[in-house]
Amino acid sequence: SYSITVGAGGAGGSSGGVGTDGVNSVFSSITSIGGGGGGSNAGRKGRDGGSGGGNHYALTSAAGAGTANQGYAGGSGGGSVACGGGGGAGAVGAAGSGGTGGNGGNGVASSITGSSVTRTGGGGGGTYVGSTPGSGGSGGGGAGTVNATPGNGTANTGSGGGSAGSTSGGRDGGTGGSGVVI
Repeated sequence: SYSITVGAGGAGGSSGGVGTDGVNSVFSSITSIGGGGGGSNAGRKGRDGGSGGGNHYALTSAAGAGTANQGYAGGSGGGSVACGGGGGAGAVGAAGSGGTGGNGGNGVASSITGSSVTRTGGGGGGTYVGSTPGSGGSGGGGAGTVNATPGNGTANTGSGGGSAGSTSGGRDGGTGGSGVVI
């Protein structure tokens, strides 16, 4: 028999707090590391993980790092109103730029089930009024928003939730999608 753990997705940051990291998924001796939580007002750098979390808009330096052979880094903030996107399994999260939030990094397609399915997309970066939020990466990443609830990562894809920009106090980030073991 084999030990199997399907990791839960991390909760989005609440009341300005940094997002929670996803839980690792495990099959026997193989471990897929949970994604890093996104940055926020309170902690502006995205967290490291299987794929890295995107930065709060004010932090233009490197975002959360990914893990080799598992995922890519998140995107940096745009310096004014645009947050970075979360990293995906197939690509780095885009940086926020001007009034446009970074798109989440794309996921990776696999045909292990007999048909091609894309999983593990990064969440899109949120922005503020008059700006354009980032889209979620392919494979189930949640979309970023402006003054609205952001998208959650799709369940059983290991994808990231989007972030929310708000002019009326902190909004919770999107929840990451749970992992999958096949």
